[in-house]
Amino acid sequence: MFQATRRRLALWYTAVTAVLLIVFASGVYLYVRTTLIERIDDTLSHVVEVVGRSLVIEPANPARGLPPRVNIEASFRDDSDSVEDDHIDLEWFDPAGTLLWSTFSSTPEIPLHPNSNGETVHVTEDLLLRQVTQRIEAGGQLLGYLRVSHPWFEVTKPTRQLIRDLALGTALLVGTVAGIGWLLSELAMAPVRESYQRLKQFTADASHELRNPIAVIQTNVQVALADAEPDPAMQQQQLKVIERLTRRLGRLVDDLLFLARQDSGTKLARREAIALPVLLEEVLEEQESIAADKPVSLNLEISPELQQLPDAVQIQGDRDQLIRLFTNLIGNAIQYTPANGKVTVSVNRNKHNPAQVQIQVRDTGTGIPAESLPYLFDRFYRVDPARTSDSRSKASGGSGLGLAIAKVITENHHGQIQVDSELGKGAVFTVTLPAG
Repeated sequence: MFQATRRRLALWYTAVTAVLLIVFASGVYLYVRTTLIERIDDTLSHVVEVVGRSLVIEPANPARGLPPRVNIEASFRDDSDSVEDDHIDLEWFDPAGTLLWSTFSSTPEIPLHPNSNGETVHVTEDLLLRQVTQRIEAGGQLLGYLRVSHPWFEVTKPTRQLIRDLALGTALLVGTVAGIGWLLSELAMAPVRESYQRLKQFTADASHELRNPIAVIQTNVQVALADAEPDPAMQQQQLKVIERLTRRLGRLVDDLLFLARQDSGTKLARREAIALPVLLEEVLEEQESIAADKPVSLNLEISPELQQLPDAVQIQGDRDQLIRLFTNLIGNAIQYTPANGKVTVSVNRNKHNPAQVQIQVRDTGTGIPAESLPYLFDRFYRVDPARTSDSRSKASGGSGLGLAIAKVITENHHGQIQVDSELGKGAVFTVTLPAG
């Protein structure tokens, strides 16, 4: 699918470029050809004007009944044959259209056609002439016609060369564009392919996460319906399992919906000033009962510097999202910390940037292997070998979306999140947010 799309994209890119190049080359050809013709016509018109001014006109002789006429011998002294192919040839016709004088070595039989704007005449298959024919008058009387000719190859020769050059250049450019288009289409398809693979993996993981609780719910319901003599205690136990699984499904759907909204760009733009210590105390209070069941101790540590400057630990953000961020981190730390362990939440000013505040969630759990750290914030990623090896972890029922959501929320607040961990020494999640 991607290869076919890449070929179509490259083909369309090449076709559009080829059409544009052909249009451009045609425009260049027409412009050059028109310019050459106009230049020749200007030259011919100038020759007609110069020759017309140099004509020797004999006045009329009423006694003999002779009208004014042009003295051909005096007007056209040089009647030498043309010695160059690009020579301009002159022809003089009397008022009746009879040729009286010409510079052509072999006068072509071309009908007289007065045209002062220039026209192209086909003499033979290989000989074409550009001609300007001007009426010459004196005192309102027609003296004759002056025709000036120029070989047409002055236009055809450069234009044919131009056509060859443009065709070769266009072919080379189209070939180059085709190669570049193939490479660019690969670059263009790379994010699409990556997004498709991520979507495919995301869909497969989501389907797997949804399939298991749905199957368990279906099994419990079938068992309850198949029991001819229902046991109230057993049914209550089955309903508790179903209720627990539906809550798990609800959380999973909420997490998927949150990530889908973030991916589509429909992010919450609500911003308000939030006192970070107060928010963290609320989260710790909510997690206290869960920690007490293990038991795991929860502690909040705020640096003395920030305790003296309450405004320094205020941040601008979405309160609900930040509560979800720290709930996921603290809940994750509690989940993977063994009994009688310790989870510490500390707040400090960033040593490298005083305008930022750092929140660290440190646990004394099993730790995370180094090879898993780069993938820890991927969706549905869970470190099964090291972090879920005991029965407690296996029963946690996590979906693997908590840390991915934490990263998204942190980025929404222009912050950063990172993790440091060693096996057997716990993990430290560090969130850096802009203060103020």
